[in-house]
Amino acid sequence: MGSSSGNTLKSLSNRCLLRLSSDTHSLFHGKTFNEASLTTQRRGVYSFSSPNKLASCKGSHPLRSFSTSSSSSKVGFLGWYLAKLESNPIITKSVTTSLIFAAADFTSQMITSASSYDSIRTLRMAGYGLLLLGPSQHLWFNLLSKALPKRDMLTTFKKMFLGQAVFGPLVTTVFFSYNAALQGENAEEIAARLKRDLLPTLISGAMFWPTCDFVMYKFVPVHLQFLFLHMDNLFDVHGKLKQSEHRVVGLLT
Repeated sequence: MGSSSGNTLKSLSNRCLLRLSSDTHSLFHGKTFNEASLTTQRRGVYSFSSPNKLASCKGSHPLRSFSTSSSSSKVGFLGWYLAKLESNPIITKSVTTSLIFAAADFTSQMITSASSYDSIRTLRMAGYGLLLLGPSQHLWFNLLSKALPKRDMLTTFKKMFLGQAVFGPLVTTVFFSYNAALQGENAEEIAARLKRDLLPTLISGAMFWPTCDFVMYKFVPVHLQFLFLHMDNLFDVHGKLKQSEHRVVGLLT
């Protein structure tokens, strides 16, 4: 009887010690030994099955670093410019047109002008490209692409005809009027200039622009058509220059 009671007390004492040890472990570590082992195993599986999540826990971003390094090769003036064409098309096209017109006028003065360089004239050309031609070309090319979305031969010739018969005469007339008004001419003088210079300018342009229009409408994306057109302007100016300021810049429209 005594030995049985002793064994019982000893068993209870061992259980109490084990319980105390378990409670102490839980108090300091927040979990039992078995829970800690299970959590460690889960972390091991988690680290192998989800490497990206493990990397994010450590503060690194392997996928993001890879995409950044791959896209960094595309960073540059061309990528920046194309992004601006997409995010701010009218402003980007207007500024580009302004710069190209200023460069074309500067070139024309260097070739044909015997007097000193006229910076005011170049500013007038830049202003025309920025405020009038750039925005109007954006609207015109987008209108044509929506009204005539195809790129087959018939549609391309329709666009060429509309450009030569409608848009070309319109913007050239606006340019002559704008330029003459900024030089202080009155309505009668502006009308006289239009009568004198408009038709010869359009005839001269008809010898060159239809070919450029065909290539542009047939092959060039809509958002780059204005740039293709003005690069032709810049390169063509050397062969098309006249002594008259109006005719020279009229050929650039």
